[in-house]
Amino acid sequence: MKVYVLSVKSLTKYIIALIAISAAVLVYTSYSGDRDVFSPVHDLPIYSVDCPEKKVSITFDCAWGADDIADILNTLKQEDVKATFFLQGQWAEKFPQSVKQISDEGHDVANHSYSHPKMGSIDRGKMISEISMCDKVLSGITGGKINLFRAPYGDYNDSVVDAARSLGYYTIQWDVDSLDWKPGITQQEIMNRVMGKVRNGSIILFHNDTPHTAKMLPTIITALKSKGYGFLPVSEMIMKDNYIIDFEGRQKKKE
Repeated sequence: MKVYVLSVKSLTKYIIALIAISAAVLVYTSYSGDRDVFSPVHDLPIYSVDCPEKKVSITFDCAWGADDIADILNTLKQEDVKATFFLQGQWAEKFPQSVKQISDEGHDVANHSYSHPKMGSIDRGKMISEISMCDKVLSGITGGKINLFRAPYGDYNDSVVDAARSLGYYTIQWDVDSLDWKPGITQQEIMNRVMGKVRNGSIILFHNDTPHTAKMLPTIITALKSKGYGFLPVSEMIMKDNYIIDFEGRQKKKE
């Protein structure tokens, strides 16, 4: 029988290699959406969906004024597009008729917190309060159940995603940022960003109450249609169960 003796130096090398391999597996392993396969190192929101068809979701974050909501809704109606509106609770309290119109016209009404804080910087109790207070406002106006959440500024951590999940929410991010809010940005720059980054299953971020968005929305929708894209609200595009979220935040069906 042969006996192999490892030096301390050799043993250390093997241990380091094993740790490196384990770390790589953790980084590249997909995250289970229903949390029964793998306990993730980090919780990720849904940035996009692995959609076999050319479908995208148009989303709007609403936290400031509402003067352009009627124009946005009119465009969506004319183009036969259903979108998703992430509404801040205080905004909804100030503009309940806009919230009701969004809901009545068949668009997703979604939660964007109550007071628009940086969610990653507050404690869990405050996270729960922000989401719950907004939920109460939105469901009170629409009479419907709200189950989509987007953190203000896109600022999240594991606790934010977990807190939202505990309240029955899917946390939604985006993979195409129009940057329509940015001072000095031009319509052409917005168009280039959207058309240059969009792909099947993209979630596109816009805001209302900006200089360009309502005005150029018809052009953006026409351009997307010309590329063969159709439109689904986030509630219809995402998978509700039996899914994973990979390290890019792309939601995929679990094999």
